[in-house]
Amino acid sequence: MFIGLDLGTSSLKAVLMAEDQTILGEHTAPLSVTRPHDGWSEQDPDSWCRAAVDAIKGLGANHDLSGVAGIGLAGHMHGATLVGADDKPLRPCMLWNDTRSHTQAAAMDGQGQFRDITGNIVFPGFTAPKVDWVRENEPDVFAKIAKVLLPKDYLRLFLTGGHVSDMSDAAGTSWLDTGARDWSDDLLAACHLTRDQMPDLVEGSEVSGTLRADLATELELPQCVVAGGAGDNAAAAIGAGVVKDGTAFVSLGTSGVLFVANNGYRPDPATAVHTFCHAVPYTWHQMGVILAATDALNWLSKLTGQSAGDLTSALGSLQAPSRTLFLPYLGGERTPHNDAAVRGHFLHLDHATDAQAATRAVLEGVSFAFADCQDALAATGTTITRALAMGGGAKSDYWLQAIATALDITLDLPEAGDFGAALGAARLGMMAATGAGAEIATQPPIARSVTPQIHLTDAFRDSHARYKAAYQAIKTL
Repeated sequence: MFIGLDLGTSSLKAVLMAEDQTILGEHTAPLSVTRPHDGWSEQDPDSWCRAAVDAIKGLGANHDLSGVAGIGLAGHMHGATLVGADDKPLRPCMLWNDTRSHTQAAAMDGQGQFRDITGNIVFPGFTAPKVDWVRENEPDVFAKIAKVLLPKDYLRLFLTGGHVSDMSDAAGTSWLDTGARDWSDDLLAACHLTRDQMPDLVEGSEVSGTLRADLATELELPQCVVAGGAGDNAAAAIGAGVVKDGTAFVSLGTSGVLFVANNGYRPDPATAVHTFCHAVPYTWHQMGVILAATDALNWLSKLTGQSAGDLTSALGSLQAPSRTLFLPYLGGERTPHNDAAVRGHFLHLDHATDAQAATRAVLEGVSFAFADCQDALAATGTTITRALAMGGGAKSDYWLQAIATALDITLDLPEAGDFGAALGAARLGMMAATGAGAEIATQPPIARSVTPQIHLTDAFRDSHARYKAAYQAIKTL
């Protein structure tokens, strides 16, 4: 058996997977986020350790864990977890959606070496600018940094006692030479850091350490191996079997991701596409990222006082987009704009615009944001013809039809089940424990497919052009 731990922003999920990859059980432990100032988003690293213990004990309440051979880790990326010489946190972790370091990010991005070496824009949410913010604003804390760890890697430190990260998660720091799959001493020096302050690197499917003896006893586990693991999206790709070149998924979660696996390194920072290492050796992936997907629908839900399900349930079949446009930039945008300051807009409202019309506009606006990501990927030479549809937003058939039509691709919906990051983490634990390769990361059975509505593709293409023009117009406001 194998355990997958997925450290999310609001909860930690543990799954127990059998050797035939069926899920035997799962348990979730809640987490909380603090926002002491505008643009800040922090979490107590030790809460992750307590949540992991609770989640594993939750699995153990219903299953004998004595046969567990490996544990895999997945987690939210880009967090800055700063620990001192005693391996204790020096301050709360600054999370992926903490944007206080936008000034530092812009300064780093202005140095060409960061894009040249990492293959990516330095976004405010990435780790390096956050640590530089600490250097400028909390110099006493910066001076005590012994190690900079990503969130799941602090959890690994608790589990194994070792300072280790994997390639996929490290690629989101702005310190990794993504093509060489190694830390860049030049980029670290530019941030007044050294390699000694970084964790060791392994592939996500490799062994990173073994479970501490005392913790194994407490959790009634053997001293099993702990895999390198992966950042959340790479782990979700392993769970969904998106590993072979050109395979893809669309994730409709709080944020949105258009993810494509690559068998080579294809950076193009100017597109604001994320180009990261994948979780298995000799592979990479590209992501177009939008910051508000279901978050945009939830915003409309709060505004109207109607649940998201109620808003979408009465929409029926896909219609041609109306004049009303919604730009879903509620907290800025990444791909393709890299614009932290832009905000959302409703355009061309009239007396006939009711909650149903506003809902269609929101779903279409997010679909057009995905189409922007597709255009950015195409600029790097990456073409997508079909993709798995994942995440809570995939429950809306109208939304799936809109995305399929806006992107002019087929969306495949897996049969019922969880094929996300926790399963991917468990699969990586299995690879590390057994020596199995990426071939075990198979795609799930497909329940049905959603194809583009051919009679509406021209109308969606025209509305997407209006959407792009609207962004250019609001930048001057």
